[in-house]
Amino acid sequence: MAFVIDRIPCDGSPRLGSMVLEPTRESVPRARHWFRKLIDLYRPACSVDDCVLLISELVTNAILYGRSDEEGAVRVEWFREGPSLRVEVHNPGLPANVSLRHPDTDDAHGRGLLLVDAIATSWNCGPSRFGGTVVSFELADAWPSCGTA
Repeated sequence: MAFVIDRIPCDGSPRLGSMVLEPTRESVPRARHWFRKLIDLYRPACSVDDCVLLISELVTNAILYGRSDEEGAVRVEWFREGPSLRVEVHNPGLPANVSLRHPDTDDAHGRGLLLVDAIATSWNCGPSRFGGTVVSFELADAWPSCGTA
């Protein structure tokens, strides 16, 4: 499996798209590229650049820290919930491994969730419905009106 994308969600589903990625470094630019390409169909009012940055950080974290004894995939799903955009990144790791760090200025790593915390309206982590962990973020006012797609 290299990656799988879902371009056409089911009618009436709040899910706008999804990707299943191998837990490798090459999946980070793939996630950025395909999210940007697929979300453009929905013309969100929020910053797609911000979304791509946050997805990049969460997919990187999922690959680096979402390891388990079993082989697993990294899943990215995005949903429209009223005027908000919610993005979920699933990995096979344990939820206890997710934490917001406050690195020193000379630390090279540890700022991913700080970016998510600073840019997203909200974020959350917990058990994934696929097993493992899900880290999600939400951007409010992603669409100016709930009535348009």
